[in-house]
Amino acid sequence: MPEPSRVLIGERPGVDTGFERFRTRNGSYERILTDREGRHTTSVLARYSGSDTRPTSAGEAERAWLQSATPPPQGASRSALRAVDLFSGCGGLSIGLAEAARALNRPFEPVLAVDVDRTAIETYAANFPSAAARCDDVGDVLPGSPGARLTSVERALAKQHLGIDVLVGGPPCQGHSDFNNRTRHRDHKNELYSTMVRAAEVLEPQHILIENVPGAVNDRRAVVQRTADALDELGYRVSTGVVDLSELGVPQRRRRLLLLASLTHSVTPAEITARHRRRPRDIAWAFQDLETMPDAARTRLVDAVAQSAPATRRRIDYLFDNALADLPDSQRPACHAGGSHSYKSIYGRLAWDRPAQTVTTGFYSMCMGRYVHPSRRRTITAHEAARLQYIPDWFSFDRVRQRTALAHMIGNAVPSRLSYAVALEWLR
Repeated sequence: MPEPSRVLIGERPGVDTGFERFRTRNGSYERILTDREGRHTTSVLARYSGSDTRPTSAGEAERAWLQSATPPPQGASRSALRAVDLFSGCGGLSIGLAEAARALNRPFEPVLAVDVDRTAIETYAANFPSAAARCDDVGDVLPGSPGARLTSVERALAKQHLGIDVLVGGPPCQGHSDFNNRTRHRDHKNELYSTMVRAAEVLEPQHILIENVPGAVNDRRAVVQRTADALDELGYRVSTGVVDLSELGVPQRRRRLLLLASLTHSVTPAEITARHRRRPRDIAWAFQDLETMPDAARTRLVDAVAQSAPATRRRIDYLFDNALADLPDSQRPACHAGGSHSYKSIYGRLAWDRPAQTVTTGFYSMCMGRYVHPSRRRTITAHEAARLQYIPDWFSFDRVRQRTALAHMIGNAVPSRLSYAVALEWLR
């Protein structure tokens, strides 16, 4: 295996990315955003250790944001961005909305978040304390069917949460996943898409983002198309399409299906990619700064190293001792020994100069994908996985006590870069 590259992939300093420019000034990385009327808004991304004022690249500035242990300041405008996050998990989509609001000098005000995972919703509440964070089934929060009269519960919800700017949600995707051979495209959970339509009827948001795996379009009951048709009937301008998040600057290969709906702006997923494109970013860009963290500093669960079984440790050693990225079939379990499989990346080692594969809930386990660290004889930590998911260091996981819950939360999160890009297209 060749020596890993130490060159970070990213935009060259001073490159104008269209309506966004970046610079260092007054000890900070700053972003200058130009809206559609030509007005400029400046926001601080992170601290800068130097004292010079200079243009810089999106890659350098956004990496500083990702590595920052201190949240950037809120926008100062009186016009807050009010949001509802359904199937919220720990809040990946809300992180992106918050960043879009700051870029526009608007405070971020998430008013409602709902998820059935108690640890995830507690983490959401810790990071977004203004939200009414509910550990509940979304179907119980919005019990009515699309097109029906509002229930008393829904009328109370609508009265409580007025003036919603953005509704986001990622209905559970396992029923659509191509890895789910048992119930693929016919899981009853696929119908949870309809709760997003009901939320639109009840809360009347200006804009709606629904994300899922690309396989959702193959659902046998056409839930995506029926959702799009229902939102169209409510007066929304609707578009659907698949986005490769690596093209937006997320340091992993991850494709997501988007359904975008807006009462005021028509924008397609292809236009989102074209306007917010970044040059590819690699593993080194995401977390090489964490490479030399000493064991004594690993006091938080997010930095803890998985204690692999002896067989796993032997396989990791084999990769490093033979300078390999992929484990030969002869070193795999018996079910892979004959080579009659298509899972080449499983048991694999990451490379500094390439993006990661899709991060899943199994990133602690070598047998779940290419999750062995590029230069350390172990799988990646939750901290490193969070970086790949575009979750910044200031986002707190301190309330999580179990490693399984942490992996579930981070693996299921939606990289915040996605909702940031979409929201800016609607709001700038």
